[in-house]
Amino acid sequence: MIYKTISLVLIGFFFFAIGNSFTFKPESPKLIKTVLNNSAVTKVEAIYDHLMVNNFMLPNKKSFTKAMEGYFQLKERGVIQKDILTLVDFSLSSKENRLWVIDLKNNIILFQSLVSHGRNSGNEFAANFSNKPESYKSSLGFYLTGETYFGKHGYSLRLDGLDKGINSNARARAIVVHGADYVSEKFAQQNGRLGRSLGCLALSQELTKEVIDTIKDKSCLYVYYPS
Repeated sequence: MIYKTISLVLIGFFFFAIGNSFTFKPESPKLIKTVLNNSAVTKVEAIYDHLMVNNFMLPNKKSFTKAMEGYFQLKERGVIQKDILTLVDFSLSSKENRLWVIDLKNNIILFQSLVSHGRNSGNEFAANFSNKPESYKSSLGFYLTGETYFGKHGYSLRLDGLDKGINSNARARAIVVHGADYVSEKFAQQNGRLGRSLGCLALSQELTKEVIDTIKDKSCLYVYYPS
């Protein structure tokens, strides 16, 4: 009887020890963060894989992923109010259609177009960026689209930079979206690149109004460069 009791105690202790060795502790922040990050990555991949191209080209997956990560954070914080994402990929040649406007509610690309960079950011390719006034360079990072106005370039859209030290001077520098005659396939063919702005995101005159009216009033705009 004594031996049976001892055996039962030992067996119980053995299973208790095993159970504890396989218990995930709830206070493991690294594990929780990994699970959440994996979930976000999976969501972005699902959106990318099912994005309706609408006869356009898909953006690079890396630039799209970076844009979506910021979009989710800004949306969660209530900074942006539209399910519209504008992505500009400055790793590409200015002769390529490197701006995308994406409707994330319906998961479809609405526009893909040429877009210029600042004159001091580079020639065919943009490589130098700045947040400083009078630098005539483009700025990277996340922007909140603002209000429209009519200026020297016609119908234009103000932008507010959301990344301190990276693009936070955008409004003070008058970095906006506007149309320009030097943004066209013909200009690019004749000159080997697009014309360049003073740091603004200049579009073709034909698309400017449509794009601005789609993205204005607190949507997310992201300018990407692999730095």
